[in-house]
Amino acid sequence: MINTSETLAVQTIESFLTPEETAQVTKIVDDQLAITGWVPARPSEGLAPPDAVQEILSGAIDRAMPVIRRAFPSADSVAPWLYHDLKPGDRIRSHVHGLGDPDERPVRLGRVVFNLQEAESGGEFYLDTSACEELWTDRLTEADDIFEPGTRLVHEITARSGPVSLDAIAATRWVCHPPAGTTLVYGTQLIHGVTPVIAGRARKLITDLCAGSAAWAGGPLQSRPHSGPAQTPPH
Repeated sequence: MINTSETLAVQTIESFLTPEETAQVTKIVDDQLAITGWVPARPSEGLAPPDAVQEILSGAIDRAMPVIRRAFPSADSVAPWLYHDLKPGDRIRSHVHGLGDPDERPVRLGRVVFNLQEAESGGEFYLDTSACEELWTDRLTEADDIFEPGTRLVHEITARSGPVSLDAIAATRWVCHPPAGTTLVYGTQLIHGVTPVIAGRARKLITDLCAGSAAWAGGPLQSRPHSGPAQTPPH
């Protein structure tokens, strides 16, 4: 059952994709970009990769789920993956997604990020931890089949909306430098963002880790849409 600590957890999975799988995913995405000419209108805009990429990533999630569930025991599915492409000058300002409406199913428990390509300089993903009380709502969940009673909920905060400016609060920043092939899973109630890309491209594949949609019993997970908007900030 989901509790507050689970929504603030962090887990890495090294060798999430093999070098061969990474090369295959890169080729498929590059072919898609060449055919469609897609260019993101803003850094947070994502593109749904072809089914062949979704299948490779779903297989990787199946392999990784025992590790993911060490930190996120309530996880039972993922949403369809999105591709994000950040170029020099692009950044993702600090924000926090939150759980959304806890009465809806599935619940967005965390985020899963795979770096398809690291920027030459900048474009680093970070997490901010803070004891700031203003981050939290007054609502506590009641006991049900998903939440432990008393689970706390953060406000959903962006650079433009929310009860507090994330740039103004006291926080400790944790900058991530994952080795090649690694994916990062982090709780959806954590503050996070991406530093400005200085040179090169930061190419990422991102999905939601969900709870309350299907019990995982060792078989393939189904990709399911999360309960929030289709276009959310990429981390």
